[in-house]
Amino acid sequence: MSSPTGEIYRIDWLPGTDILHGTCHCGREHTAQDPIEMWEWMLAHPQGHEPQGNSS
Repeated sequence: MSSPTGEIYRIDWLPGTDILHGTCHCGREHTAQDPIEMWEWMLAHPQGHEPQGNSS
């Protein structure tokens, strides 16, 4: 899925599990069983997480 600003969000289902693996447009990754939790994490950017390589 991409947003109107061109950001790409990717969520993959890990076959044989109830696990979702998400990759944000900033490169951070997250796993969750709940799709709502996954989307909330992604859409909270940057408040939900910091871009990879940011040490703060």
